[in-house]
Amino acid sequence: MIETSARLLQLLSLLQVRREWTGAALADRMQVTERTVRRDIDKLRTLGYPINASPGVAGGYQLGAGADLPPLLLDDDEALAVALGLSTVAVGPVAGIGEASVRALSKLEQVLPPRLRPRFTSLKNAVSRIAVPHDAIDPQLLTQLSAAISERRALGVRYQKHDGDTSSRVLEPYRLVDSGNRWYLVAWDVHREDWRTFRVDRILGKPSERQRFAPRPLPAKDLTDYVHRAITRSPYRYDLVVRLYAAASTVAEYFSTGTAVLESEGPQQTVMRLGWDSLDSPLGQLAGSGLDFEIVAPVELRERALLMAERLRQSAAG
Repeated sequence: MIETSARLLQLLSLLQVRREWTGAALADRMQVTERTVRRDIDKLRTLGYPINASPGVAGGYQLGAGADLPPLLLDDDEALAVALGLSTVAVGPVAGIGEASVRALSKLEQVLPPRLRPRFTSLKNAVSRIAVPHDAIDPQLLTQLSAAISERRALGVRYQKHDGDTSSRVLEPYRLVDSGNRWYLVAWDVHREDWRTFRVDRILGKPSERQRFAPRPLPAKDLTDYVHRAITRSPYRYDLVVRLYAAASTVAEYFSTGTAVLESEGPQQTVMRLGWDSLDSPLGQLAGSGLDFEIVAPVELRERALLMAERLRQSAAG
């Protein structure tokens, strides 16, 4: 009986981890026969767990949505990670989620084993986060976008550009990226026939679901890096390239990797790419860093640097 109960818990845990399992895959993972898997599935159903089964060679088992949430099976590290995440999410860029996170955290703390409580307390006391200004996001919008990504389903949206103009878009969504203070969506813009990066806080109203779409070749292997490059350069008037004669870790102390892309060229040489709407501000920040640097592009930045240097020389000469 104990062996059967342990196997049922293992089966339930596996169903929670992955969207769908074939009977053969479950049997191989649990080191049992497919007949045993089918029997255990029936037992879980009698206990009230909604487990769906799809027929055919490509079919499998899936934990469905029921009236009540099934118990989550977490190991020690997973439980600590969830607890720590809930304790810090209140200052995140998702609107209306702070109170819910506090309720969920209080429930989780009640069931944390005594051996984990000291570790959780130490982690929570050792970690702090500086709250930064952000644009609040409706969690239901994030949920709908995430579901559309999973289902490969296109969405019709109303999108507001930085100048306030709005337009209708049909998007094939591929990835949500959290930059720390904003959420971004990587999607194929059907009407413009090109990849775009959209700020989620500028999606107005509730998206309308459209037809499913076939996956396209991605614009980059790492979509997080793709978004990083897009938001640090493309929205700005000037695309600046500067070579600094210092390690990337040293450059990062003066220029945030959230606003600049740093590419190491060796132990003491780093190429920095960033976008800016002015030329004086980045020059002032570069000069103030005390690091040796070379302006690679654009030409306007070099000309502005020469002009600023002459002004400073004249000011110093009195």
